[in-house]
Amino acid sequence: MEIEARYFYSTKSKDKIIKQLESLDGLFYDDRYYEKTDQYNHPMKEYDFYSKEIDGRFRIRKTENDKIQKCMITWKRRDHGSNGSIHQEEEIEVSINPSEYDNLILLLTNVLHLDLIESYERYRSVFHNDDVEIVVDEYPFGIALEIENKNNEKDGIKVVDEWIKKIGLNIDDAYPLSWDDKYLELCKEQNKKVESIVTFDKDMPQATNDF
Repeated sequence: MEIEARYFYSTKSKDKIIKQLESLDGLFYDDRYYEKTDQYNHPMKEYDFYSKEIDGRFRIRKTENDKIQKCMITWKRRDHGSNGSIHQEEEIEVSINPSEYDNLILLLTNVLHLDLIESYERYRSVFHNDDVEIVVDEYPFGIALEIENKNNEKDGIKVVDEWIKKIGLNIDDAYPLSWDDKYLELCKEQNKKVESIVTFDKDMPQATNDF
């Protein structure tokens, strides 16, 4: 079970967020990566991943920089029994060889006939220690800051809450939904066309609140 809290800020907040994380004792910088994520849906209506009953995301994610390449199949589903701004989610991950990415996409689309619903790109900077992983995600529409528990032997909610306070944040300001909910919200607020393929080269809304 994944336990995390998420915040959204303006693009110009990135350097200030990174500087704040670098100043925290016991937190180590990993690296910055480019990620492309495709989200698929089941073709049968009774298994609609986006339905209220299921409310899950089936994703293929490719991660790379000049040092590494990774590819992962993930399933993520909200736990509607969660309370408060720190939320819990079911998450299953399977890693595959990045060289098999194209064949995987062919299997999903031409054999299983899954429908590509959304695709997005971002740059991710990762900080971590034995208890927590903190990521700074640069989306085309703003910055997401996520604090996620990584220690299964501790109370995950307490771990996340502890690091929220260390960063200097308020749990009441956390965003309870996912990146696509925030994107849709910003499109409506700023009268922008909603794109199913969210990339840096398109006309995007922008988060305006600063860190």
